[in-house]
Amino acid sequence: MSELDLQQLLDWGRNHARWLVITGAGCSTEVGIPDYRDADGQWKRPQPVTYQAFLGDELVRRRYWARSMLGWRVMGQARPGAAHGALAQLEQQGRIELLLTQNVDGLHSVAGSREVLDLHGRIDTVRCMDCGRRHARAELQQMLLARNPEWAGLYAAAAPDGDADLEHRDFSGFEVPACPHCGTGLLKPDVVFFGESVPRERVQAGLDAVARCDGVLIAGSSLMVYSGFRFAEAAARQGKSLVAINRGRTRADALLDFKQARDVGQALTELARQV
Repeated sequence: MSELDLQQLLDWGRNHARWLVITGAGCSTEVGIPDYRDADGQWKRPQPVTYQAFLGDELVRRRYWARSMLGWRVMGQARPGAAHGALAQLEQQGRIELLLTQNVDGLHSVAGSREVLDLHGRIDTVRCMDCGRRHARAELQQMLLARNPEWAGLYAAAAPDGDADLEHRDFSGFEVPACPHCGTGLLKPDVVFFGESVPRERVQAGLDAVARCDGVLIAGSSLMVYSGFRFAEAAARQGKSLVAINRGRTRADALLDFKQARDVGQALTELARQV
């Protein structure tokens, strides 16, 4: 990180007392969790399963949970990296009004951040679509392994959000348990799927933080999905300063005071150490 870039970032941090921080996949790639998009903001892989397909097609659900069972090996063992640690430190220093993350890995909370809004939910929890009861994803993992031992030894490369690149298999025999509480309900990860709306109260909490903050820092996100971009739009309408640390294009580029195409963990670490 050049001295000029560091000084620019430090000056911004010192001139803006309280920040809304919006984070994305770039904060977690360094700990082995893949991202969806390339430096130009384009998809690097097929789009994830939609909410409508998951609820409406049993074979889609079997395929999803088979891949998730293998992908949990990475997601379930992931630990916070430099970006997560630096943001927790910045919160302790009184700099962060709210940390709004588009990630579902929960690593900001594990790192010690307290004012976290998990905009798209958490992958470490599953919810019954019938009775509404929530269960730990780790518990479901044991149920999946017990019912599908022949799948446990398969290899599949890690994919974003706890998925795995498992293809060319007959998923029709993969067994997916029902809700252990009500005995019949369909289990879904407690995350917002594509085609599903972010809960209204989360959106309002983010907009309220935009109104309270002095500036917005975008860290490791292209903001290509509107659910996150809306907060940058709202900040710009209110005349708030927006800056970004992100390798590649963001949807908010035209709204930014500046952008640094730097390693987000390194940049945030220096910001926490010197601001």
